[in-house]
Amino acid sequence: MSTTAAVILAAGQGKRMKSALPKVLHRCAGVPLIRYVLDAVAAAGVTSVVIVIGTGAAQVREAMGDGYRYVLQEPQRGTGDAVAKALPQVAPECRDLLVLCGDTPLLTPASLSRLLATRREASAGACILTSVFDDPSGYGRIVRDASGLVAAIVEDGDATLEQRKIREINTGAYSFEREALEEALSGLRPDNSQGEYYLTDVIETLRQYGRPVAAMAAPPAETAGINTRRELAAAEHILRRWECERLMDAGVTIIDPAVTYIDHGVEVGRDTVIYPFCFLEGATRVGEGCVVGPGTRLVDTDLGSGVTVQYSLLIRSTAGNGCQIGPYAYMRPGTELAERVKVGDFVELKQVQVGPGSKIPHLSYVGDAVIGAGVNVGAGTITCNYDGFSKHRTQIGDGAFIGSNTNLVAPVSIGAEAVTGAGSTITRDVPDGSLAVERSRQKVVPGWSQKKRS
Repeated sequence: MSTTAAVILAAGQGKRMKSALPKVLHRCAGVPLIRYVLDAVAAAGVTSVVIVIGTGAAQVREAMGDGYRYVLQEPQRGTGDAVAKALPQVAPECRDLLVLCGDTPLLTPASLSRLLATRREASAGACILTSVFDDPSGYGRIVRDASGLVAAIVEDGDATLEQRKIREINTGAYSFEREALEEALSGLRPDNSQGEYYLTDVIETLRQYGRPVAAMAAPPAETAGINTRRELAAAEHILRRWECERLMDAGVTIIDPAVTYIDHGVEVGRDTVIYPFCFLEGATRVGEGCVVGPGTRLVDTDLGSGVTVQYSLLIRSTAGNGCQIGPYAYMRPGTELAERVKVGDFVELKQVQVGPGSKIPHLSYVGDAVIGAGVNVGAGTITCNYDGFSKHRTQIGDGAFIGSNTNLVAPVSIGAEAVTGAGSTITRDVPDGSLAVERSRQKVVPGWSQKKRS
């Protein structure tokens, strides 16, 4: 059983984001900010988590699910108050505590593990995660004593000229010995202009009680918090680069990572090639040996192996092995392609099941349909699936041939090996092996052009 718990501070409004959405739910590389923190905590071996919520509390709970304990901080009276409210929800056996901000998506499990280890090795009451910034303006400075332990955290506005030269700053992430934290919190006072309880004041209290405070520096890229949309974009850039690097290390070729946008957690098989200006989002999975792009967006889509897709948009769809898609195809939710299906240029599919080896080469709309194996759908084919009130289905049997510019007025069924003549509007079922033609007889008027000119 783990003896370590984590308290995640996620109650803040994030005023500088200028948003109705709670700050920790803003997405970065497709994932809410707080999810990165929770995943890093779990990867560091910490399974007991308490999330302090406030602004948008119901939204945060719904987004994160039931796998955590939640504490409502209302009113919000500072970080010290938030931790004090969370402590009673921490399991009694947990004697080590991580306290982290929910808006730090770049924290790594390795840094969290080192933060815990550093506190234990120093037998300290707390360990502060710090970072060294080229420009530390606006951040609390870490003042160390001769032994390397923390003597004080000095806020930027209170720092002397000499202290402002210090480039090591407080990141707002901590490891605490629980007993020491509880003792220090009991003496916390809101002696500031905001009337709030600051967790940073606990550090001074611990030293007054004779409990040493250690510090551990992590790279600046890991410790940045997100307070503005600009900072969100900067973190997104880093996270997407990490995702590309993860996939390239696993055997995926990405032609230009700088202009390839892959969400956190997307799966791509080895020997797949991803061309520039592609977006792989959500729960997308791509098999081995595929060619994706250029200019393709996949959203919650599952591709088999050996699939080629370019200049296309696929949303909540699946494609089996060996499919060819695009250019300029639009596969809407509920589209399912079996293996070796061809979906060509300017084809739109919606709620369609397409059987093995079938082809919809170009310039067609097929919605609410089931298409069998080995079917050829000619250019300009339309399933007329909506009557103004309800959607209706079209069924096309194995081996059928749908002539160009056919309108299939649903509900309608085209039998196996059946053929529809080009330019037909089919309103009744076509039996297996039959030809259906529905169009006016062609009439030729000789000399028409001469008569018109005269």
